[in-house]
Amino acid sequence: MNLARVLIILGAVLLAAGLLLTYTQFFSFLHLGRLPGDIHVKRGNFSFYFPLTTCIILSVLLTLICCIFRK
Repeated sequence: MNLARVLIILGAVLLAAGLLLTYTQFFSFLHLGRLPGDIHVKRGNFSFYFPLTTCIILSVLLTLICCIFRK
């Protein structure tokens, strides 16, 4: 398979997963984005949100998946 086709397929899969997470409650049991350690600051008109714990968990999962597919 050439690289362009792989990137298009990967983009379509990520788009579908993003839409699924945004508009359905399919993965609501995971509480992604609302985990302990996610930083949320609200002051007046200002709101800052950084999902630190969620990023770490997703990074570890993607690393494991890449290692499995590499072998």
